[in-house]
Amino acid sequence: MGIIDWIIYLILALNAAYLLLFAFAAKAKRRQPAPTAKQLRSFVFLIPAYREDAVIEECASSCLNQNYPRDLYEVVVISDKMLAETNLRLSKMPIKLIEARFEKSTKSKSLNLALSQLEGYDLCVVMDADNVIQPDFLTQVNNAFAEGRHDIFQAHRTAKNLNTDLAILDAASEEINNSIFRLGHANLGLSAALIGSGMIFDFDVFKQKMKTITAVGGFDRNLELSFLKEGHSIGYIPHVPVYDEKTQEYTVFSNQRRRWISAQLHYFSVFAGDLPKELIKGNLDFCNKLMQQLLLPRIISLGTPLLLGLATAIFMPAASPKWFTLFFLVSIALLISIPKSLWNKRLLIASLQLPKTFWVMFLTFFKLKGANKNFIHTQHGVKK
Repeated sequence: MGIIDWIIYLILALNAAYLLLFAFAAKAKRRQPAPTAKQLRSFVFLIPAYREDAVIEECASSCLNQNYPRDLYEVVVISDKMLAETNLRLSKMPIKLIEARFEKSTKSKSLNLALSQLEGYDLCVVMDADNVIQPDFLTQVNNAFAEGRHDIFQAHRTAKNLNTDLAILDAASEEINNSIFRLGHANLGLSAALIGSGMIFDFDVFKQKMKTITAVGGFDRNLELSFLKEGHSIGYIPHVPVYDEKTQEYTVFSNQRRRWISAQLHYFSVFAGDLPKELIKGNLDFCNKLMQQLLLPRIISLGTPLLLGLATAIFMPAASPKWFTLFFLVSIALLISIPKSLWNKRLLIASLQLPKTFWVMFLTFFKLKGANKNFIHTQHGVKK
């Protein structure tokens, strides 16, 4: 029992050390927004929309409402199995509407369909149908690219809704990930993590790369590892928000996390064979990102030391202090990563749901079979 105890402790301690390092790195002085660019680049928004009738028009409208020269950006919606009346309303908007007819739908199929009909843009913005952006989005992104530090950027995805306890916890989780896996990494000179939407790419590079992407789940992880393997770098724009709908129900939460965890493990296995070669080449970005796929979900990293601390306090009292210390360290990493804007009474009330959230996440590990082979759709639409 003592050996097993220490093996589990070592695994969780490595997780905790990783979280602590980048959580504190995120607290370093932030770089100021990039100065105004002299060149105005052309953009195309790509918005795959699979049965997103409830949210797609708000997303398309926010993309259209940019204080940027109108002849320098286009909004493209890829409508997949949406209602005819939704498509009719979209067709009356000044956008390019592409209707997909896939037998088996995936995000990568929708993007490739659109890209096959497009050319001549400088930059490409990939959005989710539930996203909303501010009018200065393109201006700020154009400024960021002008610095020439990165050829891929991830904007700051943040909560659009805080209408349930789970949505509040999901919002806090997103900001923790922003702090640790994006800002913390960027402050230490590493690439930020992609997150599936609010991603900006060089158009030609993205179009060429997407021809090789056939992901069913984990499309962003496939892209990320592929680009980093080729030596691209990913920047983070913390002051440019992309408002994203947060999960409101545990059934949706479980399906979403099932898809994410399955994708992590799948793409670790796909790219693991490249680790020795990339390590020899000194490709730290790729190696770091690959090992990141083995990190435990934050709620598991937090709850497991607490449970083992309580269990060992009864059966192995000498072992319990190290578990409670680990729980304290993970707590520090997560707490300092939550922005002040979320610290209020509602967050404290929502935190009472953490035991249930831990249990739902724990059970998800036993439901991973086939999750990366089937398209798992997250239904959107804020519930009143």
